[in-house]
Amino acid sequence: MEKLKSLRKQRGYTQEYMSNILSTDVSNYCRKENGDVRIYDDEWEKLAKALEVPVEDIKEERVSVVLHNDTATFNDNSGNYQSNNYHYYNIPDYILENQQEYIKILREQVDSLKQELEKFKSGK
Repeated sequence: MEKLKSLRKQRGYTQEYMSNILSTDVSNYCRKENGDVRIYDDEWEKLAKALEVPVEDIKEERVSVVLHNDTATFNDNSGNYQSNNYHYYNIPDYILENQQEYIKILREQVDSLKQELEKFKSGK
């Protein structure tokens, strides 16, 4: 949650101050700010009000990705939840965007190689 952390620091607010805004302890706020624990919509509202900015200026969405695995199930309280042999992970948008760009480049390379292969097969 780089936007939140950056703006908090710009304003000179401590994590302790922000944790008081959310009525939570400092360690839990730290996990929220680091993206390890989910920040709920009502908490985003409180944080935005304290920082005197619109929610959109600080809120960074995390996309949940589900991976199938045959391990035991548990909730580790870190924002990553395992249930019914599925694992839910919070991944920052910028990582997903970076991966989408990389996939696009790889697809272009595959298409180029397919065209080259066709030319080779046809003897041109």
